[in-house]
Amino acid sequence: MIATDLLDYAPLAATLFAIPQFLPQILKLSGTGDPAGVSWSWATLTSLNNAAWLAYFALSGFWAALVPSSSATVLAGALAAMLALRGRVNPRPALLIVIWVALLAAGFTVGGRGGLGTLLTAAFVLQVTPSVWTAFRTHSPTGISQGTWLLIFGELSCWTIFGIHKADPRLIALGVTGVTASALMLTRIRRSRREDEGAGCVGRLEQLT
Repeated sequence: MIATDLLDYAPLAATLFAIPQFLPQILKLSGTGDPAGVSWSWATLTSLNNAAWLAYFALSGFWAALVPSSSATVLAGALAAMLALRGRVNPRPALLIVIWVALLAAGFTVGGRGGLGTLLTAAFVLQVTPSVWTAFRTHSPTGISQGTWLLIFGELSCWTIFGIHKADPRLIALGVTGVTASALMLTRIRRSRREDEGAGCVGRLEQLT
């Protein structure tokens, strides 16, 4: 009983991870000016989808979930703006994002909370795919912040637990997708660092010889 009661506070734990979630990425981009491997589409979709999750959580009565969603909406939006100023916007993804927003609006109009939630379940796959794709397609994704993806991993782990506790398939799908994407991103970051360190060692050896 006590354990069950504690699981009701999983959204509060998620909040601790979510509120500062995009700050490491924003600070890294501000400090280095290096956007290599960071996807504008991911940041934009994260902001827009979290705005839609705000409506879903409010309609579901998950009041504690409003805080992390609000934070992600604002900070991911700020990151998207920073990337746009650095010329990272591609017209084709931008058009697809506009179409996606229209679909979300139509889903809510036709199906209410259930219709919106169903689209948002699929939305998270759509949301994180550009980040994983960009990271693995970029030779040296030095602009990606490990701190941001560690926080995302922590937050989505909490939502997985909470979704199982509430038997909410949408939250479970959200959590599992996020944990998987975060693990892939963290793996890419660490592999890239090892490759860069290896290249640096080779370069130093060549200079010595």
